[in-house]
Amino acid sequence: MNIQTPAAAKAADATRTKPTREEAEAAVRTLLMWAGDNPDREGLIDTPSRVVRSYSEFFCGYDEDPADMLARSFEETDGYDEMVVLRDIRLESHCEHHMVPIIGRAHIAYLPEGRVVGISKLARVMELFSKRLQIQEKLTAQIANTIQDVLKPKGVAVVIEAAHQCMTTRGVHKPGVAMITSRMLGAFRDNSDTRREFMALLGAPRAGGFEG
Repeated sequence: MNIQTPAAAKAADATRTKPTREEAEAAVRTLLMWAGDNPDREGLIDTPSRVVRSYSEFFCGYDEDPADMLARSFEETDGYDEMVVLRDIRLESHCEHHMVPIIGRAHIAYLPEGRVVGISKLARVMELFSKRLQIQEKLTAQIANTIQDVLKPKGVAVVIEAAHQCMTTRGVHKPGVAMITSRMLGAFRDNSDTRREFMALLGAPRAGGFEG
């Protein structure tokens, strides 16, 4: 059995040639014909171009390194060392198995160790990872691991609640079901009081919900 190592997989990714826009549009035309429709009819003539433009937006997370979002941090905190929580960040991603939407919200927290980062950068890290083909478990871990590796805080916590259209609009057809995943690192994993405080903050009254 030929098992590809992570290093070999990375090298293969580096040498892979990205298809042209024309090739991508031709692929969409093929899918339209496979679905049983005519890509040359009036309503579908511009669909391949529209789909490719949409994919450029849906999957823009491949174009940037999420770790770069955390490169600039601030040490002038007047000794602040309590929890920083960003709650109810809208999340939009796509399932890597069926390429249909995952819609929900993410909650991110960390315990600073001498420096903090702009809160918009936390949301941006989540966004760049979510703008890739994903499974929720991996997405949760990637966000938490990146914050921990770059900022090196005392701990990081990430919780994601999301509805998966691969389950709600196809397959078992179970609307209203949300999947919850979490990743606790450092103090959030080792200290039960810290973890409980974080979960209590998530349970406090919020302004709104999320769309499934």
